[in-house]
Amino acid sequence: MDFKPERILIKYGGNAMGNPAVQQEIITEIAALSLQGIEIILVHGGGPEIARLLKLAGVESQFFEGHRRTDEQTMHYVEMALKGNVNSALVGMLNSAGIKAVGLTGKDAAMVRSVRRMYHPVDGLGRELEIDLGFVGDVDHIETTLPELLLGNGYLPVIAPLGWSVEENHTHNINADIFAGELAAALKADYLFLLTDTEGLLLDRHRPDSLVREISVAEIRGLPDGVIAEGMIPKTEAAIMAIEKGVGNCFILSGTRSGLISAVLSGENSGTQVLS
Repeated sequence: MDFKPERILIKYGGNAMGNPAVQQEIITEIAALSLQGIEIILVHGGGPEIARLLKLAGVESQFFEGHRRTDEQTMHYVEMALKGNVNSALVGMLNSAGIKAVGLTGKDAAMVRSVRRMYHPVDGLGRELEIDLGFVGDVDHIETTLPELLLGNGYLPVIAPLGWSVEENHTHNINADIFAGELAAALKADYLFLLTDTEGLLLDRHRPDSLVREISVAEIRGLPDGVIAEGMIPKTEAAIMAIEKGVGNCFILSGTRSGLISAVLSGENSGTQVLS
C-alpha cells in the first residue's frame, strides 16, 4: 500500500449486496483493512430490502431522481429494513470477522439532523413543479462526537442513513449516498468509496466499456442530460459535495466483486475517481 490512509468511509449500496458470497468477501476485505489500523466508517443502503418489505405490505414505491417518496407508512418499513435488518446483519458479519462493529443510525445521539428535501423538476412545458417527497431529508448538521468516540476506541461504526428532524420531531429517510458524502466530509475522511452495482460512472449505461476512469467536478456538471440518471444522480451529487468539502479522494466502485477498495489503496486504477 503506497499510502496508508488514516480514515476511510465506505458506502455499501443495497443493490450491490445481492450476492451473499460476494457480500461476505467484501466484509472480509473491510475487516482486513480495519485490522491494518485504518479507521473505517461503513454507511449502508438497503433499497432491495426496503422494496421487499414494502411489497409484502402491499405498499407501492415511487421514485424521483433516485429518491424514494416516503410517507408515514413507507417510513415505518424503511426504518425496519435499514435498522432492523440490513444494519444488524452487517454488524453481525463484521463481529464474526473479528471486528468490534457497532450499529447506529443518524438518529442516535441526534448525530445527523435533517430537514425535508424538496425537488423542483422542470416539466416538458418549462414549468417548475414542486414535489413533496414526504419524510425524505437532507443533512442539515452532523454532530461527530459519537462516531469519533467509537473510532478512537477501536470500534467500527456501521451507520444506517436515517436522520432526525428536530422541527418535525420525526425520522427522515436520507439517500445513503448523500448521507455518506456528508459524513465523510464531517469526519474528515481521507477516502470516500461509493460501492454500487456498476463498475463506476458509465457514459452509456448499456455499455460497460464506456466506463469513465477519472472525471472532474466541472466535467460532471458539463455532461449532457441523461448521462447521469436514476441511482447515479445521488452518487455524483455526493461525490461532488464531498470533494468540495475537503475529502481528498472519492471513488465510485463496483460492490459486486471484492478487492477493489484494496486495489485502489494500493495504487491500482479501478472504478471512477472524482477529482476536484
